[in-house]
Amino acid sequence: MKILVTGGAGYIGSQVCKHLTAHGHDVIVYDNLSTGFRELARWGVFEYGDMLDEPRLRDCLRRHAPDGVIHFAALSQVGESVRNPGAYYRNNVGGAISLLSAMRAESVNLLVVSGTAAVYGQPDRMPITEDFPQSPLNPYGASKLFMERMLRDQAAAHGLNWVSLRYFNAAGSDPEGETGELHDPETHLIPRMFMAAAGQIPELELFGNDYPTPDGTCIRDYIHVEDLASAHRLALEYLAAGGESGAFNLGTGRGTSVKEALDAAARACGRQVPFRLAPRRPGDPAELVADPSKARAVLGWTPVHSDLDEIMRTAWAWFSRHRV
Repeated sequence: MKILVTGGAGYIGSQVCKHLTAHGHDVIVYDNLSTGFRELARWGVFEYGDMLDEPRLRDCLRRHAPDGVIHFAALSQVGESVRNPGAYYRNNVGGAISLLSAMRAESVNLLVVSGTAAVYGQPDRMPITEDFPQSPLNPYGASKLFMERMLRDQAAAHGLNWVSLRYFNAAGSDPEGETGELHDPETHLIPRMFMAAAGQIPELELFGNDYPTPDGTCIRDYIHVEDLASAHRLALEYLAAGGESGAFNLGTGRGTSVKEALDAAARACGRQVPFRLAPRRPGDPAELVADPSKARAVLGWTPVHSDLDEIMRTAWAWFSRHRV
C-alpha cells in the first residue's frame, strides 16, 4: 500500500516508516519538524506540513493518493499537558479534526491512530482490557480519548475505517541502530536514566516512592518501539482486508517498576544511575499494565523485542552512538 504517516520524523513514527518500507509499502512522511527531526525522515517521501493546516493536508493527500493514513503527529507529554492543557486540545484534537476533514474530502478512509493507555486513568485492577472505563487523569489522555470519540462518530456518519492503538510505555530503539529517541528537551524516563549515567545531568529525578506498589515506585508496561511498528502495519493491513474498527491495547502484560527499570539500565550501560527522590507528578497513575490479548487474537500481533534487557540494550546503543 501507499501510506501517509503524520509525525513520521519522530521517535515512533520514524521506526514505523522504516518498518513499513521494509515490508514493501510506500511511505509519505508528513511532519512540521517541531518535535521531529529531518534526519529521521529518510524512509519515504518527505512533506513538510502542520496538522492544523487543512489545505496543506488536502493537497498532500490529493497529490499522493494514499491508501491509508497512520497518524502520530501530536503533543505527548503528560506533565506539559497539565501545565498547558490548551495547547494539547488545540494540537491533538484540532489536528485530528483537520486530518479527518481532509481525508473525507479526498476519499481516504483507512486510518490507524496513535492512542494511549492514558485514556484509562487509574483503573482499580490489572491488567487493563479495552472495555475498561476511560477516565483520563490528564489533558493528554483526555485529548486522545476525544480523538477516539471523533473516529467513532466519523465512522458512523461517513464510513471511516479506523484502529486506535493504545500503547502503554514505548521504549527501546531500532535494533539496527538507525533511529531512536531524540527529544529536545529530553523528558522520557529511559533516555534520562542514561543521561544521568553518562554525567549529562547530575541525577535522575525519581517522581514518587510512596505509590501503592511493591517498591513504592510507579509500575509501567514497557513495549519496544519495533513491536509497536509491527502493530501499526498489521492494523492497517487488517483494515484494508475489511477488519472491524476499534481500539487495541499494545503492551506485554508485564509490569516493571521504575526501580526495576533503573537496575536494567545499569546492566545495559555498565554503571550505576544516580537518582534523587522528587515529589509525585500530577496525573501519574500508580500502575498501568496491558492485557494485549485482543491485539494478539485479532491482529495476529506478538511482541518479540520487549524483554526489558533488550529494550535497555537497544536504547543504550542508540544513546551512546548519538547522544554521548
